[in-house]
Amino acid sequence: MSTSSEKLVFNDQRALQLVFGSPSASKRVIAELERGTGVRLHIRGTEIALEGNSDNFALVERLLHQMVALARTGRPMVPTDIGRGLEILMEDPETKLTKVFDDVVVNKANGKPIAPRSLAQKRYVDAMRRNNLVFGVGPAGTGKTFLAVAMAVRRLIDKQVRRIILSRPAIEAGENLGFLPGTLEEKVSPYMRPLYDGLYDMLDGVKVQRLMEQGVIEVAPLAYMRGRTLNDAFVILDEAQNTTREQMKMMLTRLGMGTFAVVTGDPSQKDLHGREKSGLNHALRVLSGIPSVSVCKFTGNDVMRHPLVQDIVRAYEHDERERAERREERRAAERNANRG
Repeated sequence: MSTSSEKLVFNDQRALQLVFGSPSASKRVIAELERGTGVRLHIRGTEIALEGNSDNFALVERLLHQMVALARTGRPMVPTDIGRGLEILMEDPETKLTKVFDDVVVNKANGKPIAPRSLAQKRYVDAMRRNNLVFGVGPAGTGKTFLAVAMAVRRLIDKQVRRIILSRPAIEAGENLGFLPGTLEEKVSPYMRPLYDGLYDMLDGVKVQRLMEQGVIEVAPLAYMRGRTLNDAFVILDEAQNTTREQMKMMLTRLGMGTFAVVTGDPSQKDLHGREKSGLNHALRVLSGIPSVSVCKFTGNDVMRHPLVQDIVRAYEHDERERAERREERRAAERNANRG
């Protein structure tokens, strides 16, 4: 690794400020860049001095120029964008960040655009545009459900579907909701909250209520899908790791003409009782050879929540790997002992 220095000059101080954020946010952003690249940044006005690992100077320069160009377009910027941009360019140095960050799926109710913020999200959005059945698999906070709802709203606005159907397995109630008081909506509401949150973020609350009353938007537990044929719809099955094999097959075979389906879940968060096998894992295995089925995988690096959540996800993933290694070591030791 060679050490050197270089100076970058930008002609737009306001754009630089948008990229790095407030003084307090910029300290964290700069520290993150320095950890990720081994390049120290010293900002003074419109000049940025680079010092350290010269092997990554070109990467940092490409990142900063592209981020400043994004800021100049008037695109809303958040402090985490520059870290996301770095991750994207480290994975694929030839990527144009505008093709990721400016790929707007739909606008929120407040007018702010919803667009991918990682390569995994970009591939997920592209897969939902291209295929009738898409699996989004990975940890919480990676945008799987949120982007699926955004795509559903987009297709509804464009009249590519006539309705949106949102479903989850109500595993905590054992799918037996009849004994619960209230209407169906009141019974399932606690289980559907993440789906409701996405809808209300993208559409005016009054409009959401009206569309639900008209049956254009339907929110129902998985058990209520049996026996139906879902035509001209955008179907989202959330928390699919909690489906059984039979439930997953039942849901996927409900899909009719003109229907798009997105199945989301985190295989590491299975809540099924006893030794029941997850329908999500089974579906991923048996459907892998079908050309029109896409599987989009997310990791802890794609977590879009508070940076602390990303660190927590990584810590749990590291712990899971260590425990798997220890289990394998014990099995190997047992096999050797049995041979002896």
